[in-house]
Amino acid sequence: MIAPMTPAQITAAIESLESWRYDSDRRALYRQLLFPGFPQALSAMMEIGFAAEQADHHPEWANVFDRLDIWLTTHDADGVSQKDVDLARVINRLMIGRLRQ
Repeated sequence: MIAPMTPAQITAAIESLESWRYDSDRRALYRQLLFPGFPQALSAMMEIGFAAEQADHHPEWANVFDRLDIWLTTHDADGVSQKDVDLARVINRLMIGRLRQ
């Protein structure tokens, strides 16, 4: 079983992750991404999806037109684990220069 992060570890991780916050209701890291339009949002979902598949760790997400809401949680840990922090970092790196200002 994967160990969940402690509240102090989650706080430290959030401080190092630009634009992410902790969603206590879902016990997950959360970020909303805004794109210029639907094609860019769909393209980002594909790119994030391939990275998630490679990491064998998959996001919970919702897409409405130019918006992508992402929650990262580790179900085996019943909360946030290092896998979520690692995937959040990958997502941030993939999205550099692609988001609506």
